[in-house]
Amino acid sequence: MSNLKFTIEKNSNVLKFQQLVDAILDSISRNELKEGEMLPSVNQIMKECKLSRDTVFKAYAELKKRGVVESVPNRGYFVTQKITKIFLFIDTFKAYKEVLYHSILNHLPKNISVDLHFHHYNIDLFEKIITESVGRYTKYIVMNFNHKKVKSIIDKLPQEQLLIIDWKINGEGKSCVYQNFGDSVYKCLEENKNAIDKYKNFVLFYPTFTYHPREVVDSFEQFCTDHTIKHKVISTFDEFNLQKGDLYFLVSDRTLARFLDQCSEKGFEPGKDVGVISYNETPMKKYVKEGITVISTNFELMGQKAAEFVLKGKAVNFEVPTTLKLRSSL
Repeated sequence: MSNLKFTIEKNSNVLKFQQLVDAILDSISRNELKEGEMLPSVNQIMKECKLSRDTVFKAYAELKKRGVVESVPNRGYFVTQKITKIFLFIDTFKAYKEVLYHSILNHLPKNISVDLHFHHYNIDLFEKIITESVGRYTKYIVMNFNHKKVKSIIDKLPQEQLLIIDWKINGEGKSCVYQNFGDSVYKCLEENKNAIDKYKNFVLFYPTFTYHPREVVDSFEQFCTDHTIKHKVISTFDEFNLQKGDLYFLVSDRTLARFLDQCSEKGFEPGKDVGVISYNETPMKKYVKEGITVISTNFELMGQKAAEFVLKGKAVNFEVPTTLKLRSSL
């Protein structure tokens, strides 16, 4: 029987039974609890962690449901299989990131545990969480960003176990599953030039608060210049005043909300009085105002490819296609 000790944080927002589940999964992933080894008894956990019998049974029932442990009558609970533990580090939890996250989970077997962390583009937090994660996981999936310190920080991780997702920046020589923010955007606009030509002006709102890659701005300006399309780039809400006959390219859902507010205030109908192209598909955009046109990568496929890296462990360099989904707003 294991002599492992589990610490339960009384003031944590995480439910006590879930803390116990996570602690046991962590011990299995570290090989402190091995296949075939008996878990501490319910009474032992109750006494040492000061938990109720129902809480311990609930945690063990969850572990049985996941196929990680099994119970033997009159003997106790045993570890049935080793846990692979994955470190998933993304920027923020927006609607399209939720699609990515659930795609990763759905393409992994139940004995693989995924720890989700967020860095919010804070370099100090990014470094702290990366440093604390070294050696604790089987695979590391990291969504990085444009900062001079990022490369040296992710180089702390075991490179053969590391996958860079979404943005390839700082990913040279590393496994990557990423989207193209430059040439793909140009191609999407060019393939839909006829629809764009209906409008008098093409306006890209690239707000000061966005972390969206700057390559989108370069591709937008190159497309408009190459095709002699009247255009401009704005960066503040003060400049964002909808004009009838104009087309707007929005890289932030916050600006899309403001666009829809102004349409309501001015009585403009998207796709008729003004046009809009939004960046990044979300489940709701196909239904808003009879459909918002989007330029987006396939986050479902990105999650699937990330899961394949976890399962196969082979180096990968895969560009996820970016497409324009034409809807009534263009």
